[in-house]
Amino acid sequence: MRLTKQTNYAVRMLMYCAANEGHLSRIPEIAKAYGVSELFLFKILQPLNKAGLVETVRGRNGGVKLGKPADQISLFDVVKVTEDSFAMAECFEDGAVECPLVDSCGLNSALRKALNAFFEVLTQYSIDDLVKARPQISFLLGLEETMAKRRPVSVAATAPAA
Repeated sequence: MRLTKQTNYAVRMLMYCAANEGHLSRIPEIAKAYGVSELFLFKILQPLNKAGLVETVRGRNGGVKLGKPADQISLFDVVKVTEDSFAMAECFEDGAVECPLVDSCGLNSALRKALNAFFEVLTQYSIDDLVKARPQISFLLGLEETMAKRRPVSVAATAPAA
């Protein structure tokens, strides 16, 4: 089984947002960090947003953030949102199958077990696990440089009213 580029970059986008915790992530910055087109990331953003894995904030100072804590987003959550099909063989597809063994084939059973094992492993890893496995992720993604370029928030704007 081979995962699509959509799934690959969806995971990367979520990792970027997790590493940038507490700040909104902007699509142009994510695209630059990974060397991928902004248009492609916007396409991926839609199913992630619909599934509640990310939240988007519109406007001049808008961006993207995780829809729930990184430790609550499993790789399986991402894969089931971004992959269209898990058909590993013709037997898994709906419709007319030309094989006379379709209802009694050992291959079908073996592939189904393999797919279930694959999903089980994906449920054991969260976006948080992937980010914490790379202590230098902020540096590698250019987040430190990006944060330095942003205008600082004024202290008066963040101070509680007296």
